[in-house]
Amino acid sequence: MAADGTKRTYDLERVEQAVKELLSAIGEDPSRDGLRDTPQRVAKMFLEMTSELFSDPGEHLDKVFDESHGEMVMVKDITFTSLCEHHLVPFFGKAHVAYIPNNTGRITGLSKLARLVEGYARRLQVQERMTTQIAQAIEARLHPIGTLVVIEAEHMCMSMRGIKKPGAITVTSAVRGVFETDISSRQEAMAFIRG
Repeated sequence: MAADGTKRTYDLERVEQAVKELLSAIGEDPSRDGLRDTPQRVAKMFLEMTSELFSDPGEHLDKVFDESHGEMVMVKDITFTSLCEHHLVPFFGKAHVAYIPNNTGRITGLSKLARLVEGYARRLQVQERMTTQIAQAIEARLHPIGTLVVIEAEHMCMSMRGIKKPGAITVTSAVRGVFETDISSRQEAMAFIRG
């Protein structure tokens, strides 16, 4: 279901036909034994990899608890896989997400932060946008006094093609509120990530 309430359309048969055409276009025989079921497998893979394309991942943060907690909450090493929208190959890595609740002390469930990351990863994506989207969702839903998101990922479009540098890690961050203005808060969060 799309964020605007319309039903998501995913044309599995059309994707299968496109994969068949791609195989033919590169000189392969899509009817040969090893490739016969590839169009169907690839179509199902794309369905899974874009399963959150029309969702609003921020909705995961709507469940909150009044715990009167005023210190940093961090979930680090949230693994994810996403699809680079430029080359349609995966990028994968870890997200580190932190926030400091506002004076109400309301917190969200820890798994909700991981679901938020997953929601933005399961679509055609670029790492920079994904980092910003996660931070913006936390800001909009939880109204914390500080938000910090750091994503570390390897991009197959850099590892297996083009520059061909496997193992190169791209790091992006989004820093808001007290993490932006108070160097000691930011250093504390970064120490937790490293540590």
